[in-house]
Amino acid sequence: MKPVIFGLSGERVTPDERAFFRECDPAGYIFFKRNIVDRTQLRALTDDLRALSGRDDLAILIDQEGGRVARMQPPTWPAFPPGGAFDALYDVAPMTAIEAARVNAEALGLMLSEVGITVDCLPLLDVRVPETHPAIGDRALGSEPMRVAALGRATIEGLRAGGVVGVVKHMPGQGRAVVDSHLELPSVTASDADLEQDLAPFAALKDAPMGMTGHIVFPAWDKDRCATMSPTIITEIIRGKIGFTGLLMSDDLDMKALKGDVPQRAANCVAAGCDVALNCWGRFDEMVAIANLLPDITSGARARLDAAMATCTPVYASDRIAELMAKRDALLALAG
Repeated sequence: MKPVIFGLSGERVTPDERAFFRECDPAGYIFFKRNIVDRTQLRALTDDLRALSGRDDLAILIDQEGGRVARMQPPTWPAFPPGGAFDALYDVAPMTAIEAARVNAEALGLMLSEVGITVDCLPLLDVRVPETHPAIGDRALGSEPMRVAALGRATIEGLRAGGVVGVVKHMPGQGRAVVDSHLELPSVTASDADLEQDLAPFAALKDAPMGMTGHIVFPAWDKDRCATMSPTIITEIIRGKIGFTGLLMSDDLDMKALKGDVPQRAANCVAAGCDVALNCWGRFDEMVAIANLLPDITSGARARLDAAMATCTPVYASDRIAELMAKRDALLALAG
């Protein structure tokens, strides 16, 4: 197995992809809008990938947060609220907000389970501050670390109840970034002491099954390398100070925050300590080059992948989605 999660080029596995994936055996796959038509097509695609890998517990990822970030969209699938909706309710009724976040995530999980998706890149644990870039914006669960942690925990538990693994992101915290890492490299100049606030939600959820790094430079810890590429940040901060024990993946390696060719980025992030590299765009030549450059997955990373996937069993109860969404909406209405 190669320590990489690959995207696919389209709505079906092409013959070239089929032969390549069978040979390199990536750790998992990630879907985007280009891969999605309807329930029948999507279920057939996930079934095909499971059969190709020989793994019933194959990691098949999606970014289905709600709000602006949703790959499965209406009218085929329902819209879900962004994280900021639960933050607003928390101002009024904290325990109600936690329950709303949980039932929302369970509905999300059931929706994903129905089509064979097993991992949702959610929740964000980035603590919002006044200068937080709109790229995070209303995706954030709040500006108080323990509120973010409580809503994040509820989200992971809800996803698990729906049969899906959650991913905490963007470690060790992207809330202070004032530029969009999709377009340029953020540098956060806060002190080590001030950054304790950013680490706190991740430390509270250090037992989460999966986590994702952020492409952000923290000069307090490593002035030369962003978190994804920094052995210091991954070893001393994410694994050390935070104490994160789950599978650690990079954010998308095609983002403009990073320099150099994508295959070398993949090799560098794995060498730095990421368990798996995330390559989203399904460019065939690029995927081949990545597979040729990466070593086989380490025994520790494979154990963390297996442990993460063992936390959830797909749940086929799509008839409950409407009920859960109605309960969520009634709770959110309390925020006015």
